[in-house]
Amino acid sequence: MAKSKTKQEATGPKTIQNRKARFEYLILDEYEAGLVLVGSEVKSLFGGRGNLTDAYCKVINGEIFLLQLDIEPYSHTTTFQHERRRDRKMLMHRREIDVIERKSLEKGFSIVPLEVYFSKGKVKVKIALARGKALYDKRETLMKKDTKREMDRALSEKF
Repeated sequence: MAKSKTKQEATGPKTIQNRKARFEYLILDEYEAGLVLVGSEVKSLFGGRGNLTDAYCKVINGEIFLLQLDIEPYSHTTTFQHERRRDRKMLMHRREIDVIERKSLEKGFSIVPLEVYFSKGKVKVKIALARGKALYDKRETLMKKDTKREMDRALSEKF
Protein backbone atom coordinates (compact mmCIF):
# COMPACT_ATOMS: atom_id res chain seq x y z
CA MET A 1 0.00 0.00 0.00
CA ALA A 2 1.38 3.40 -0.97
CA LYS A 3 2.13 5.91 1.72
CA SER A 4 -0.16 8.95 1.55
CA LYS A 5 1.46 12.34 1.37
CA THR A 6 1.05 14.74 4.22
CA LYS A 7 -0.30 18.21 3.56
CA GLN A 8 3.20 19.72 3.83
CA GLU A 9 4.66 17.32 1.24
CA ALA A 10 1.73 17.86 -1.11
CA THR A 11 2.10 21.65 -1.15
CA GLY A 12 5.89 21.69 -1.53
CA PRO A 13 8.37 24.20 -0.12
CA LYS A 14 7.14 27.45 1.34
CA THR A 15 8.23 30.92 0.26
CA ILE A 16 9.02 33.21 3.18
CA GLN A 17 8.34 36.85 2.40
CA ASN A 18 9.14 40.10 4.13
CA ARG A 19 5.94 42.02 3.36
CA LYS A 20 6.86 44.81 5.73
CA ALA A 21 9.94 45.66 3.64
CA ARG A 22 7.88 46.77 0.64
CA PHE A 23 5.89 49.09 2.90
CA GLU A 24 8.87 50.53 4.81
CA TYR A 25 11.29 50.90 1.86
CA LEU A 26 11.31 52.13 -1.71
CA ILE A 27 12.80 49.21 -3.69
CA LEU A 28 15.36 50.31 -6.32
CA ASP A 29 17.29 47.20 -7.44
CA GLU A 30 16.65 43.51 -6.78
CA TYR A 31 19.27 40.75 -6.72
CA GLU A 32 19.21 36.99 -6.19
CA ALA A 33 21.74 35.25 -3.97
CA GLY A 34 22.33 31.73 -2.72
CA LEU A 35 22.41 31.03 1.00
CA VAL A 36 24.93 28.88 2.92
CA LEU A 37 22.94 26.72 5.36
CA VAL A 38 23.24 23.49 7.33
CA GLY A 39 20.88 20.57 6.69
CA SER A 40 18.46 21.17 9.55
CA GLU A 41 18.04 24.81 8.46
CA VAL A 42 17.11 23.74 4.94
CA LYS A 43 14.52 21.26 6.23
CA SER A 44 13.08 23.88 8.53
CA LEU A 45 12.82 26.43 5.71
CA PHE A 46 11.22 23.80 3.49
CA GLY A 47 8.46 23.59 6.07
CA GLY A 48 8.06 27.38 6.07
CA ARG A 49 9.54 27.92 9.54
CA GLY A 50 11.53 31.10 8.97
CA ASN A 51 11.02 34.76 9.72
CA LEU A 52 12.49 37.71 7.78
CA THR A 53 10.98 40.51 9.84
CA ASP A 54 14.15 41.77 11.55
CA ALA A 55 16.63 40.50 8.95
CA TYR A 56 19.07 42.73 7.08
CA CYS A 57 22.16 42.32 4.90
CA LYS A 58 25.66 43.66 5.35
CA VAL A 59 28.89 43.52 3.34
CA ILE A 60 31.81 42.48 5.57
CA ASN A 61 35.33 42.09 4.13
CA GLY A 62 34.08 41.69 0.56
CA GLU A 63 31.52 39.04 1.51
CA ILE A 64 27.80 39.60 1.95
CA PHE A 65 25.98 38.23 5.01
CA LEU A 66 22.34 37.89 6.01
CA LEU A 67 21.97 38.88 9.66
CA GLN A 68 19.11 38.21 12.11
CA LEU A 69 17.27 35.71 9.87
CA ASP A 70 15.21 33.63 12.30
CA ILE A 71 15.00 29.93 11.34
CA GLU A 72 13.28 27.72 13.91
CA PRO A 73 15.14 24.54 14.90
CA TYR A 74 14.00 21.46 12.98
CA SER A 75 11.81 19.33 15.22
CA HIS A 76 13.15 15.90 14.13
CA THR A 77 16.82 16.66 14.78
CA THR A 78 18.41 15.33 17.94
CA THR A 79 22.02 16.44 17.51
CA PHE A 80 23.66 19.24 15.54
CA GLN A 81 20.92 21.78 16.21
CA HIS A 82 21.59 25.08 14.48
CA GLU A 83 21.57 28.47 16.14
CA ARG A 84 18.33 30.30 15.56
CA ARG A 85 19.69 33.74 14.60
CA ARG A 86 23.23 33.26 13.37
CA ASP A 87 24.97 35.21 10.59
CA ARG A 88 24.51 33.40 7.28
CA LYS A 89 26.79 33.90 4.30
CA MET A 90 25.21 34.66 0.93
CA LEU A 91 26.69 33.55 -2.39
CA MET A 92 26.97 36.18 -5.13
CA HIS A 93 29.41 37.16 -7.86
CA ARG A 94 32.20 39.50 -6.78
CA ARG A 95 31.09 42.23 -9.22
CA GLU A 96 27.54 42.17 -7.84
CA ILE A 97 28.82 42.43 -4.27
CA ASP A 98 31.05 45.38 -5.21
CA VAL A 99 28.14 47.21 -6.88
CA ILE A 100 25.84 46.58 -3.92
CA GLU A 101 28.50 47.71 -1.44
CA ARG A 102 29.21 50.91 -3.39
CA LYS A 103 25.52 51.80 -3.65
CA SER A 104 24.74 50.90 -0.04
CA LEU A 105 27.39 53.32 1.23
CA GLU A 106 25.44 56.23 -0.27
CA LYS A 107 23.25 58.15 2.12
CA GLY A 108 19.92 56.52 2.94
CA PHE A 109 20.43 53.19 1.17
CA SER A 110 20.02 49.78 2.81
CA ILE A 111 20.28 46.15 1.70
CA VAL A 112 17.01 44.46 2.61
CA PRO A 113 16.01 40.78 2.16
CA LEU A 114 12.62 40.49 0.45
CA GLU A 115 12.01 36.74 0.33
CA VAL A 116 13.56 33.32 0.84
CA TYR A 117 12.52 30.60 -1.59
CA PHE A 118 13.63 27.34 -3.22
CA SER A 119 14.86 27.28 -6.82
CA LYS A 120 16.01 24.01 -8.38
CA GLY A 121 16.50 22.47 -4.94
CA LYS A 122 18.65 25.32 -3.63
CA VAL A 123 17.72 28.01 -1.11
CA LYS A 124 17.76 31.48 -2.66
CA VAL A 125 17.31 34.93 -1.17
CA LYS A 126 15.93 37.89 -3.07
CA ILE A 127 17.60 41.01 -1.71
CA ALA A 128 17.00 44.61 -2.66
CA LEU A 129 18.84 47.86 -2.57
CA ALA A 130 16.30 50.13 -0.92
CA ARG A 131 15.80 53.60 0.45
CA GLY A 132 13.65 54.22 3.53
CA LYS A 133 10.27 55.83 2.91
CA ALA A 134 9.15 58.97 4.68
CA LEU A 135 5.88 59.01 6.62
CA TYR A 136 3.98 60.79 3.84
CA ASP A 137 5.12 58.13 1.33
CA LYS A 138 3.71 55.42 3.58
CA ARG A 139 0.41 57.27 3.85
CA GLU A 140 0.30 57.62 0.07
CA THR A 141 0.87 53.87 -0.32
CA LEU A 142 -1.98 53.12 2.08
CA MET A 143 -4.32 55.50 0.21
CA LYS A 144 -3.48 53.84 -3.12
CA LYS A 145 -4.20 50.40 -1.66
CA ASP A 146 -7.52 51.59 -0.23
CA THR A 147 -8.67 53.18 -3.49
CA LYS A 148 -7.66 50.08 -5.48
CA ARG A 149 -9.55 47.85 -3.05
CA GLU A 150 -12.66 50.06 -3.31
CA MET A 151 -12.47 50.05 -7.12
CA ASP A 152 -12.14 46.27 -7.22
CA ARG A 153 -15.05 45.89 -4.81
CA ALA A 154 -17.23 48.21 -6.90
CA LEU A 155 -16.38 46.36 -10.13
CA SER A 156 -17.09 42.96 -8.58
CA GLU A 157 -20.50 44.15 -7.30
CA LYS A 158 -21.41 45.50 -10.71
CA PHE A 159 -20.97 42.17 -12.50
